[in-house]
Amino acid sequence: MRSVSVTADGLAPAGSASISVERLRSSLLWLTGLSGAFVFIEPSPYEFASLLAIVVFAATGLSLRAGIMPLAFMLVLYNVGFSIAVIPVLDAPKTVTWVLTSWYLATTAVFFAALIAQEPDALAPLVRGTMVAAAVAALAAIVGYMQIVPALSDLFLRYGRARGTFNDPNVLGAFLIFPMLVAMGRIFAGRRGTLGACVLLMVFSAALLLSFSRGAWGQVAFATLTLMALSFLTSRSGNERARILLFAAVGATALAGLVVLLLSFDSVASLFAERFTLEQGYDVGQFGRFGRHVLGALLSLDTPLGLGPLQFHTLFVEDPHNAFLNAFMSGGWLSGLTYATLMLMTLALGLHYAFVATPWQATYLAIYCTFVGIFAESLIIDSEHWRHLYLIVGALWGLMLASRRYVETPRRRLSVEPPALAPHRRPALSTEASERSAARLAH
Repeated sequence: MRSVSVTADGLAPAGSASISVERLRSSLLWLTGLSGAFVFIEPSPYEFASLLAIVVFAATGLSLRAGIMPLAFMLVLYNVGFSIAVIPVLDAPKTVTWVLTSWYLATTAVFFAALIAQEPDALAPLVRGTMVAAAVAALAAIVGYMQIVPALSDLFLRYGRARGTFNDPNVLGAFLIFPMLVAMGRIFAGRRGTLGACVLLMVFSAALLLSFSRGAWGQVAFATLTLMALSFLTSRSGNERARILLFAAVGATALAGLVVLLLSFDSVASLFAERFTLEQGYDVGQFGRFGRHVLGALLSLDTPLGLGPLQFHTLFVEDPHNAFLNAFMSGGWLSGLTYATLMLMTLALGLHYAFVATPWQATYLAIYCTFVGIFAESLIIDSEHWRHLYLIVGALWGLMLASRRYVETPRRRLSVEPPALAPHRRPALSTEASERSAARLAH
């Protein structure tokens, strides 16, 4: 990341002060990534960690590039819709907190986009922190479900499903998908640490299965297939393409073995049989999940200002379970149309930049494929307050801008890969930032 030289009347060397600020900024990003796994309450530890990071980066050097403005503008419109729609229901429980949370999460997306567009290597501590967070959450889920520490089982379970350090098993499952794709990318690259990535992938997979989240199961399958396809298409290495094909075969076998092992436990087998269906009882019928989608869509045509945040269930028993519909219901046409535009624009632009060769292309693919999975699952679940969604969207926009700037640079020298996934196939970064990234990798 960019260094900031600070001196105090010449008493402190500029170099040491610069390193201290650099370490502080990197540590805050790592802490922000780590705190993303601890979501029991609102505001969560993530809010405090990310707010501290935003303040420190704003004070030590952060700029908003013009390319960030479309993202910021759409997020502002999205939340203005909520702010207008909440006025008639201000006295309803939690509505104001919900809107404020939406505004703050949008702010974090702009922060991540601005930071990563300016300093792509800032992704390294964020990814490392997120990987540690995922490991902690996954182990907590496994320990809780298997009753390895009986006293903690109730803390890490909900409705008989593993939730780990989250308040909802569905969010645990969704959160684990990005770390799983990061681990897959490292396996595809075939670099040092492949064995560790395989172990992490098995731990994450076990926790994901024990969450019994059908949406997360579908999301990880879709995201994995997308990652394999894009990695295969963008790779210029025959060996890497062979590893991707080998991973598909070995991974499917290992996953089948893991499922068989887990199903040997009666409690797992019974819940798995109940959950492993395309439809549950609450999905069907006039007021089931999909029936509510139809009724809500029809209602949105007659409610340009929406119903207000958290009001859908007062008419239809439960929440929309569709982030696109919820945007219309909670913030009216302004929020709904803006949200749909943002998601579709990110999906389309993201696919274009997936084929741009950059030093961070492997990391980019993991982030983009995670977004693709979230986009798909958002059609059947309310994802608008998932903390990691805003991290993914912000990082994606930041990397798109960094990639555009990279390809516009007239000359690039060969060097080492930047952090995170760094497969062999990617071209090297030619700027001073690559040298700083190389120093980090040396540690």
